[in-house]
Amino acid sequence: MNREWLEKDFYKELGVSSSASADDVKKAYRKLARDLHPDKNPGDAAAEERFKAVSEAHAVLSDPEKRKEYDEARRLFASGGFGRGGFAPGGGYAPGGFNGEFNLGDIFGGAAGGGDGGLGDLLGGLFNRGGGGRASSRPRRGSDVETETTLGFREAAQGVTVPLRMTSPSPCTTCHGSGAKPGTSPRVCPHCNGTGVISRNQGAFGFSEPCEDCRGTGSIIDDPCVDCHGTGIQNRTRTITVRVPPGVRDGQRIRLAGQGEAGLRGAPAGDLFVTVHVSNDKVFGRTGDDLTLVLPVSYSELVLGTTVSVPTLDGRVGVKVPAGTADGRTLRVRGRGVPKRDGTSGDLLVTVKVAVPQKLDDEATEALRHYAEAEKAGGFDPRAGWAGA
Repeated sequence: MNREWLEKDFYKELGVSSSASADDVKKAYRKLARDLHPDKNPGDAAAEERFKAVSEAHAVLSDPEKRKEYDEARRLFASGGFGRGGFAPGGGYAPGGFNGEFNLGDIFGGAAGGGDGGLGDLLGGLFNRGGGGRASSRPRRGSDVETETTLGFREAAQGVTVPLRMTSPSPCTTCHGSGAKPGTSPRVCPHCNGTGVISRNQGAFGFSEPCEDCRGTGSIIDDPCVDCHGTGIQNRTRTITVRVPPGVRDGQRIRLAGQGEAGLRGAPAGDLFVTVHVSNDKVFGRTGDDLTLVLPVSYSELVLGTTVSVPTLDGRVGVKVPAGTADGRTLRVRGRGVPKRDGTSGDLLVTVKVAVPQKLDDEATEALRHYAEAEKAGGFDPRAGWAGA
């Protein structure tokens, strides 16, 4: 067991209380991760170490099962759940709470299968990782990991490949996750035949307990990897290339199978979930798979009609404004919107908006007066039938 885990206050690392909700934990982590990310603090070793500590805290507190184990372990140690004595230098337990010596490895031996391993069942999965000595947990799938990235509006609409730099538990590069020294392999425990459990019958009752030879792992590593101390896992910073498909929406999560936290002792890795945030665009908006934009036009263009060049995601296209178009009308250009999964695209919705000149020269002013008189003489009343008129 790695005793350092018990000495760490993951709640303090994230700046939240022990009663914080899952959302509070996530919000605190995201804020700290943005501020401490190595890309934002190049060359700052302190920020990088803090980023690793925050990532480690989030990996535990964001997983309901791990958080429950962590909280229970802290309660047991805080309340003296292991007796009043202290830890003996040789790994045993100093007398006081129990009679005679008690080996800490027996407590955290990582009971398997039968669930009769006492505290090993409770703490084996959480504390038998990443530390010194022989790993004492059976192989199990790694936890899922969450991260986030921010894309430009057009990147999200068209799709983009982005690199994500992450610090998280990953398979040891030296032993490739096996936990054994390169050139060697774990061997099946001959005492329990790889089950990790020894069963005994006493009268009419049957009992199961963790195998003492392999400490419940089912295998024995004679020569542990010197880099991961037999766990098969290392905390390392890696860059993952993520292909974001076209049409991703703000807040959407992308799953990358097998890119999460490494599994213990060669077990499959968890998944990586990337939450995508999309920035606003100065020109485009979005409604479902349709792109939207507001097209400034003059009054005369609406009255007389015109063709205007407007931008799309892949160039420009001419939009015909029919004569007599009303201000605020939306014109549809089919197939020029956001790409869909089936290979088609949404539409481009162009809303025309009259731009009123703030100042006219004398010639334009006089011409407009003549037009207003001609308009009135022609019988046009813009407020006819309006408000009871």
